[in-house]
Amino acid sequence: MQRKTGRKTSGQPKAGRASSGHEPRSRLSSALAALLASVVIALGTAGALQAEPVTGQGPLLAYGMRIAGDDARTRVVVDFDRKPDIFVHYVDNPPRVIVDLPETSFGVKPEDAQARGLFKDIRFGAMGASSARIVLTATKPVEITVADVKTDDGGKSFRLVLDAERVDKKRFAELLTEQTWTGSVALTKAPRVDEPAPASSDFVIAVDAGHGGIDTGAIGVDTKMEEKAVTLAFAKELAETLNREPGIKAVLTRDDDEFLSLSERVLIARQKQAKLFISLHADTLKQHDIRGATVYTISDKASDHLAASLAERENLSDQIAGVPLADEPAEVADILIDLTRRETQAFSVNLARSIIASFEGQINLINNPHRFAGFQVLRAADVPSILLELGFMSNKEDEKLLVDPAWRKKVSERIAAAVRRYRGGAMADGG
Repeated sequence: MQRKTGRKTSGQPKAGRASSGHEPRSRLSSALAALLASVVIALGTAGALQAEPVTGQGPLLAYGMRIAGDDARTRVVVDFDRKPDIFVHYVDNPPRVIVDLPETSFGVKPEDAQARGLFKDIRFGAMGASSARIVLTATKPVEITVADVKTDDGGKSFRLVLDAERVDKKRFAELLTEQTWTGSVALTKAPRVDEPAPASSDFVIAVDAGHGGIDTGAIGVDTKMEEKAVTLAFAKELAETLNREPGIKAVLTRDDDEFLSLSERVLIARQKQAKLFISLHADTLKQHDIRGATVYTISDKASDHLAASLAERENLSDQIAGVPLADEPAEVADILIDLTRRETQAFSVNLARSIIASFEGQINLINNPHRFAGFQVLRAADVPSILLELGFMSNKEDEKLLVDPAWRKKVSERIAAAVRRYRGGAMADGG
């Protein structure tokens, strides 16, 4: 049995394919063999039903996935068109297994990636221009006992086989301590192309398309459109509209399907010397009749239960992507920092009010449209920031609008008008 966690591996594939479709059983306990025997037959034959992948250069193609097992042992099999280099490691709170990959396109059907057995959630997607990731969130601490790449059809396709077993907290803590993080997301991110520095007189606005890459965000009830695509399309429209305004320079935190951590989004805004930060989202709610736009500003205490619930979900973005939680750096106990934060918060509230005023009578708003909660992405002490929920993907009427280019254009123009009003007031106050 191979234990390959905590280091890079390309597996040890064997040419040919067993006619029975069974995985090798060497060194597996008889109990595990009995448990997986029928499962593996199904997994092996399921792979034969997939269309034969086309080999070639460019991104890997992951075109199939099967998961089977129980709350003691679970097997995950992923089909690739070419042999993948993999790196397996662990993250806690909650316990997760992270599989880092080179650039990969995922053609896996959602129904084939339904979590079961030891895993309660399975995510996969891009982490940057040159890397991808599979995140397996476990119900309890687990250990990957087999992480191997096997060959099918005489080398025409490859299977990544992951066997997971339940372990106690002590063993999982040892796995966390013993592993190395070579190949983590921080090292596999493609370098960002530097843009020309904005002119000193430009009023820079950072437009942040929520979610991205492995973090899909909400899913539309009818169109099944992913929130990350909705926010990116809207962010591009908004940036284009704002850039037509004299003296305004809009910059995007992301311009493609890329995962960015919450702290990276804020850092990009600061690096671009942004005077405003607008984060765009389109969430879902259990109450499908609720619709309309909402503007959020930062606060340690939420304005209401809905605001608190949305902030809690949005703050899980890093966790979904398998980014380990890091302790926030201790801030200097300086009255100037506190004063800056208070001033910034006041400007954020002014922007929120300006947008709501611009929307009224033109764009549908939720009841009490200005709300507040502890959104991590709004925590920049020196950049006025808002989070704009454009509408709810759980509401059919909102969903139709969110994917309508004409509606995106109209809302972008109303936001631009609000920014003009806000900027005029800020300049009059010496901002």
